Amino acid sequence: MSTPFGFLLSPNPPSRRVGVVVAIASVALCTLIIYPLREVAPVASLSVVYLPAVLVVSVTWGAWLGIATAFISAAAFNFFHLPPTGEFTIRDSRNWVALIAFFVVALIASSVAEVARARTRDAQERRREADLAAEMARLLLRGNSLAESLPAAAARLAQALDLSSAAIEMESVDGDERTVVFPLREGTRRLGTLVVGADASEASLRRLQERVVPSLEALLSAALEREGLLGGVVETASLRRADTVKTALLRAVSHDLRSPLTAISAAGDAVGSPSLSPDEREELAAVIQEEAKRLSRLVDNLLDLSRLEAGAAEPHRVWTSVDELIRSAVTEVAAEDGAFALSIDRDLPLVSVDPAQMERAFVNVLENARRHSGGHPVSVRARAVRSLAGGGRRDGEGADGQPEGQKPRGDRVIVRVVDRGPGIPPAQLERVFEPFYRAGTASSGHRGSGLGLSIARGFTQANAGSLHVESLPGQGATFVFELPLQAPPEGEDGGAPARPLTAAAPASGETSAREPAA
Repeated sequence: MSTPFGFLLSPNPPSRRVGVVVAIASVALCTLIIYPLREVAPVASLSVVYLPAVLVVSVTWGAWLGIATAFISAAAFNFFHLPPTGEFTIRDSRNWVALIAFFVVALIASSVAEVARARTRDAQERRREADLAAEMARLLLRGNSLAESLPAAAARLAQALDLSSAAIEMESVDGDERTVVFPLREGTRRLGTLVVGADASEASLRRLQERVVPSLEALLSAALEREGLLGGVVETASLRRADTVKTALLRAVSHDLRSPLTAISAAGDAVGSPSLSPDEREELAAVIQEEAKRLSRLVDNLLDLSRLEAGAAEPHRVWTSVDELIRSAVTEVAAEDGAFALSIDRDLPLVSVDPAQMERAFVNVLENARRHSGGHPVSVRARAVRSLAGGGRRDGEGADGQPEGQKPRGDRVIVRVVDRGPGIPPAQLERVFEPFYRAGTASSGHRGSGLGLSIARGFTQANAGSLHVESLPGQGATFVFELPLQAPPEGEDGGAPARPLTAAAPASGETSAREPAA
């Protein structure tokens, strides 16, 4: 906290020219003040009036100007007030006491002030160094990687110490005629190297060596240890996630693979019996075919999930008709007429996607919606939404449920799959996209492995789109696909759209089951 006289001990006092002016003016003022005081006090005792001037000048500008002020004060007191006035003769030897006192006061005050000023400078430097250490700790120990934080930390160090340049390297660096290097160590372990410009002053280099380098070594050691711990945490989390996936996979394999295999084995044993009628034999053959398809879908889902988890599901994009993708998916999923009600805008623009992956995503979501629609038709709506210039209202915004004033996300095609089932509780809106998540399986009677929605979102995101769900319990669920629109290359917009590769992407019946509302 500053004091009214804090300027007296300022590390950077005013110039000596100002000090000379202040000394002369203060001595003249004290000389004038003594004249009225002579009426109430002996002249010999009034020499103390000059002491404040001597003290102020000594404390502020140092010993030399303080001694000069003491000498001028003694001369002025002698000339103007000590008899005989008007000359520099001193009759009474006791008046020498005033002159000697002025010099002693000047020396003591200037010495004390110089010590206080030096300590003030040291305290300010240490405060700046503490602030620098705190800033360096924030830069080196925050969330970013150490390699990203080092340039910012070096720039902050150069700014705080008025260095022309500074760099922190993680390897050993040799100095040259343009740089000075400071090895950074922890015991015998080499942490890195601090490199500064060779134009730094000796005082700055000494300050770096004595004060900055030790704290930088401690921070760098902590940052390296932290990065190692974070790497271990990430690796542990990855291993835990892999273990969770492996456990879920084993559970799915142990149950979902055993069920169709058991049915196929039982039907296969029975179909060879000579006592079976042709109708019974045909029924058993249908069971074998149905369970074999179910087994094939599960294997396909597991393979697709492994590709998505490994980041190997690279889409082969071609310009594709969303209308044909939806109709092809509906044809594959629908077991009877009237299961789906389509509302697709005419002349939907083509989208650049992998048709096999996106048809698989549509099939999985449509199958999931049909299973939970409670026997009601599933509504499928598709339309293009274009952002207006200046970020204004977009075409079809209200119809698509997008709030007005929301930041535009660009031109896109929105496909909404709406069922009239029990809906999804808010806590499960994201969980239904997790692999192997099967909420409400028991109540719904669905025997799937809980992979379909996860695969649908993975394929949609791989094609630069998004898939999310909106629902209120008891009011059905709406799965929303958003696919970005891009202008086809010149010469391609008039060509025939790519046909969905239905044969290459069989429909999956293993979609995530949803828990009905209580």
